[in-house]
Amino acid sequence: MSKADIYTIEQIAEIIKGKGLFVNKDACITSLVIDSRTLSNAPQALFFSIKAQRDGHQFIGNAYQNGIRNFVVSSDIAQDQYPEANWIKVGDALLALQQLAIHHRAKHHLKVLGITGSNGKTVVKEWLYQLLAADFNIVRSPKSYNSQIGVPLSVWQINNSHNLGIFEAGISTVGEMERLAAIIKPSIGILTNIREAHDEGFANKAEKLKEKLQLFEGVETFIYSPEHIVADIALPGKKKFAWSFNQAADLQIVDVLNQGTNTILKAKYAEEQFEVTIPFTDAASIENAVICWATLLAMGYTAQNAANRLSKLVKVGMRLQLINGIDNCSLIDDSYSADISSLSIALDFLNQQNQHPKRTLILSDLHETGKSADELYQEISLLLNQKKINRLIGIGEQIGAHQHLFKIESSFYKDTEHFLANISEQNFHNETILVKGARKFGFEQVVKRLTQKVHDTVLEVNLNALLANLQFYRSKLSPGVKTMAMVKAFSYGSGSFEIANLLQYHKVDYLAVAYVDEGIALRKAGISLPIMVMSPEPSAFDAMLRYQLEPEIYSLEVLQSFLSFLPRDVVDFPIHIKLDTGMHRLGFEHYHMAELAALLKNTQQLEVVSIFTHLVATDDKQHDEFTQLQVIWYEQMYEVLANYLTYKPIRHVLNTSGISRWAQYHFDMVRLGIGLYGFDAALEAQKDRGRADGLRTVATLKTTITQVKHIYANETVGYGRRGSLPNGGQIATVKIGYADGYSRAFGNGVGKMLVDGKLAPTVGAICMDMCMIDITGLNVEVGDEVIVFNEEHSIVALAKEINTIPYEILTNVSQRVKRVYYYE
Repeated sequence: MSKADIYTIEQIAEIIKGKGLFVNKDACITSLVIDSRTLSNAPQALFFSIKAQRDGHQFIGNAYQNGIRNFVVSSDIAQDQYPEANWIKVGDALLALQQLAIHHRAKHHLKVLGITGSNGKTVVKEWLYQLLAADFNIVRSPKSYNSQIGVPLSVWQINNSHNLGIFEAGISTVGEMERLAAIIKPSIGILTNIREAHDEGFANKAEKLKEKLQLFEGVETFIYSPEHIVADIALPGKKKFAWSFNQAADLQIVDVLNQGTNTILKAKYAEEQFEVTIPFTDAASIENAVICWATLLAMGYTAQNAANRLSKLVKVGMRLQLINGIDNCSLIDDSYSADISSLSIALDFLNQQNQHPKRTLILSDLHETGKSADELYQEISLLLNQKKINRLIGIGEQIGAHQHLFKIESSFYKDTEHFLANISEQNFHNETILVKGARKFGFEQVVKRLTQKVHDTVLEVNLNALLANLQFYRSKLSPGVKTMAMVKAFSYGSGSFEIANLLQYHKVDYLAVAYVDEGIALRKAGISLPIMVMSPEPSAFDAMLRYQLEPEIYSLEVLQSFLSFLPRDVVDFPIHIKLDTGMHRLGFEHYHMAELAALLKNTQQLEVVSIFTHLVATDDKQHDEFTQLQVIWYEQMYEVLANYLTYKPIRHVLNTSGISRWAQYHFDMVRLGIGLYGFDAALEAQKDRGRADGLRTVATLKTTITQVKHIYANETVGYGRRGSLPNGGQIATVKIGYADGYSRAFGNGVGKMLVDGKLAPTVGAICMDMCMIDITGLNVEVGDEVIVFNEEHSIVALAKEINTIPYEILTNVSQRVKRVYYYE
């Protein structure tokens, strides 16, 4: 941010019409913060205490402890606890953030491209950046910052050096776009498409379209496809530029030709025919490329110039990818892009990882930042210090020339080839490594060298989706209700510390595991949250004590055994009491209460943190009367114990589906399990009745094709000659079998996998390491991707195919299947 764009705290109070209380009214503000953990330049940051799914006022203490001294609040604060802080009191902190962004945007008279639509916004934004960076100094939304909070934070980046802005806007319901339009104020509007994403927030597609078009009121040029105009609506824009695959338009695509890894697009424009070759073949990329083509033409670029630029498009790396690396390392792959904004985001994700003591950054030269090299690398040096990075490996001539700026452990190489030739001298071991590089440096080679070798079947875990599901359930809870996240069974097959790190970072109150060794693994990975162990074995009591794991006590025998084990000097060791109200699996019965209460009353060695029960059928309406009886029995048993204690332990009875259906029984805490991963039997029943559930799919299991064979009629396939194609056809052998967790029950056509966008049934028996699928009539080659399950072909559907539940499908995915974690 240039000096002309720096505000004092007093000036900001005037802009957002807030009441100021200052110890230093001249304090300079250069950055805006809404998360107390993701800081850069804390002394010049302004923290907005936004009330959303969590109240930002709860984190003022953390922000102050981390160095922030400037706050926007909407609630009364005990200001004497923060003697060095400046305060601005407003009615609504989010609205104040947006008002400040509106003011900042109005100061700068640059051309702005505004992008909205159902899908493709971020890819179109990043591709337009690639296409236009040679001609403009561009400011753009970091990653997919397109929300009510993300848009003002994006626009705040504008400074006097920028002459083009590219910002995306996303909405999920009516009434949201008006605010974003006032912040972005685009001069060129780009509508990507109108599809099913976020349909649940609108009455119909026409309502959704009208809401999105509000972004473009007053634009000079509106770029769109008539195929996505779903109603008779007046279109915005003094000028309009249409593109289409099927209708007459300014840019009309007349042919799409697949050529291996490329696609040739032939089109009519200005009464002439042109063609462009793009290095992508999937339908989404083709549409996004056409949108970019239309934008270049609408901005006045010649058809030939546009074609040349489009042919050089490269893949957009929108997701940070966390994978297992060599020598007990964790590897974060962000190798497709490099700029200051995305570097800061990636470093925050690196700092979420607690499984290793050391954090290493491999970073290339950064180009086209609009800053001088001295200014850029000084800023990066400060950023690495603020983010507590232990080691830097710099690759490129520019970063090497500025190595004197970096005061941490560091080494430098002139190019990627030089680094790979000398990689052994780095001695990577037991560390988390972030690989962040500009495309030209080819850092995918670095990732390949540092990745632990495994076979091609992969379980991809979307951490953004998991977080969204956590926030979905949190939104149903009253203030003060705690959340215990169930991470037993390797987090339902999805991971261990990878999931726990995310949950800890987003301040879940408790974790729960099944066995002590699971808890020990989390402790060794740096997880400090309280952890409840559901099946504490006497042989593991010593380990529980050493690693501060809290046992679930479910019987008098376990209680007495644990008391006998505890050293005499241990006081108030935390335990959790399990009551049996009808599950009849584990837990104290009602007739145990008097003896249990007496034991608890007469010992100072234990503290009963919580008393809980397990309801057996919270998702099933036909058992609602029994659910209510269970709660009555629980409350009676709880009162007996609480009357003997001098304090009130936490009460909790609800699992995932209970959270959704039984708000009156949330009590002090809820236990969130399979819902984190996108499954809720109660919400599934609602969806069957046509109601959206609001959960996101977290896991995708994919594999690859090893071989393709032609099968003649009456030939058999697989063990026991169980498979055949009566009319002949083609089969593909894919790299997944029952040792990977793909059940033998899926054999002989019961199971299906997505190939080339179509469902292909299995043929014959499922083998240990592979199986065969019918690909007759599909365009398939060796090495092509095969989806075992994802959002489209869901785990719920697979479970129904073999008469089981989603839990079993997910937890059965073998540990030999590589886990890859994505974070956008």
